[in-house]
Amino acid sequence: MSTEPGASASEPLSAQQGAALYRLMTWLSPSFPVGAFSYSSGIEWAVEAGDVTDATSLRDWLAAMLEHGAGFCDGVFLAHAYRTTVTGNAQALRDVAELAVAFVPSAERHLETTAQGRAFIEIVRNAWASDGLDRAVNACDGALAYPVAVGLISAVHGVPLAATLHAFLHAVVSNWISAGARLVPLGQTDSQRVLAALEPVVISTGERALTASLDDLGSATFRADLASLRHETQYTRLFRS
Repeated sequence: MSTEPGASASEPLSAQQGAALYRLMTWLSPSFPVGAFSYSSGIEWAVEAGDVTDATSLRDWLAAMLEHGAGFCDGVFLAHAYRTTVTGNAQALRDVAELAVAFVPSAERHLETTAQGRAFIEIVRNAWASDGLDRAVNACDGALAYPVAVGLISAVHGVPLAATLHAFLHAVVSNWISAGARLVPLGQTDSQRVLAALEPVVISTGERALTASLDDLGSATFRADLASLRHETQYTRLFRS
């Protein structure tokens, strides 16, 4: 049996595929200026309360958030925002956008997702002009949650949905780990071990979110929701959530 790679392995990306990959890597890079580094999604309170004390407890906390909390729900919102943008169903897109904003459990998480959503829209609008972007944003008629903004823009620019969803979840969990690393604190190697351990969770969560309906939305991460509420009155804080 030949061990030579197939011909497709060396085929270059098409111009459209290359552009989609380039934009996706840029938009969901830690360096993209949406202010994600300012937010911990309640992890700061979890560290203060002793729920997260090391790499193992951070991994477990984040796995729960991904599978049963904000990670899954945001993935569902992203997928539905993408699809309703592609079909041009303005009312359905508006409904998804309103539900996503209403779904956050605390004032700080509301600030986190809407501030990042607004920044994401404005930066992409100024750097990557698109005829359909303003029409889609106007259809939402209100504040945009971050996953809705990512789904909407990726649809307008023709970036594949599955790739967008997995890249988004990777970016979210990477930011959570970055916050945890500063708060616990953790070294760079431990941080990468946590990211590697969460790889199958990110993949499975993305697969579930890709096929989920809005009726499948739901969160069971009560401790994480309480953390985001209690962070609002935490005495010393590094993060805005």
